[in-house]
Amino acid sequence: MRNRALAGLIGVGITVALLAWVLRDVSFGEVWHAARSADVFWIVAAVLLATSTFVLRLFRWRLILRTAEDRPLPTAALWHSIAIGFMANNILPFRAGELLRAFAVTRLGGVPITTALSSLLLERLFDAVTIITLLFVGLLSAGDPRVDPGRRLRGRRVATRTAMLVGVLLGACVVGLAFPKLADGVIHRLAPARLADRVVGMLDGVRSGLGALRSPSRIAAVTLWSAAVWLVNGLSFYAGFKAFKIVVGFGGALLQQSLLVLGIAVPSTPGFFGPFEAAIKAVLALFGVDSNAAVSFALTYHFTTFLPITLLGLWSLARTPVSLKGLREASAATAP
Repeated sequence: MRNRALAGLIGVGITVALLAWVLRDVSFGEVWHAARSADVFWIVAAVLLATSTFVLRLFRWRLILRTAEDRPLPTAALWHSIAIGFMANNILPFRAGELLRAFAVTRLGGVPITTALSSLLLERLFDAVTIITLLFVGLLSAGDPRVDPGRRLRGRRVATRTAMLVGVLLGACVVGLAFPKLADGVIHRLAPARLADRVVGMLDGVRSGLGALRSPSRIAAVTLWSAAVWLVNGLSFYAGFKAFKIVVGFGGALLQQSLLVLGIAVPSTPGFFGPFEAAIKAVLALFGVDSNAAVSFALTYHFTTFLPITLLGLWSLARTPVSLKGLREASAATAP
């Protein structure tokens, strides 16, 4: 209980600090004016594109999470679980959404909880590989006047080094999956016993999940669906830029997306408020975008893309045997 309270206080503190940084040098009148002046067509396009990524996730998860007979789960069970999980990330503390997605699909699809959790860990691996790949694509293309007229990327060296660091960490994870005995020995030697046991347990879960992909064609299909998820999500950022007349091209949108994913990994309150806006403001500052326009875009994009999946998740919760009480109990059982 003490650990949960401490984690909650840390999250609140980081959220407040980042929101204070986001808002410290902006004019609220200018932020409001930019939001009111935004092109509604492009805002709607951004929201539709962002929301469609959850449907794309369904098709990818259908390939990863299978029954014991290697058959796909019912589409409804997968969709309701995705909607409930992402809704929970927006309204419940401790980033409970992924664990609750596993809990929901266990109830609705009849798969073991360990299988469901392994499939989500495998998803995260594909997401990480895709995000890092698109991060390098963004670094290579962002700031090119043929792509981003009038905008030169500032701080490219820092961003490239960040990408390289994350790439090294991701490579270490891949090595850990490929050479389990070596990786487990190194982890137990370098990390405290309790932390080492958790890390090794996570790696074991991913290794178990790898068994879900039993053919090169399925691996290729999951890779393509992963690319589709994040390219479409990148397009939603680009549409948002168009709505606010932010002159940053698709390469910049991919860079924005990748660094945002890294930014919201820090502890925060439900819905990632604070880290979300701070990451967008920081990245757009690299392109010389005015703080008022950047913050207006960040707040508008966050709220408008936040609402659809939250409402869809609540609708799924009402249409399925999964209860909010059950979600809370699962969250309490799995929280630190």
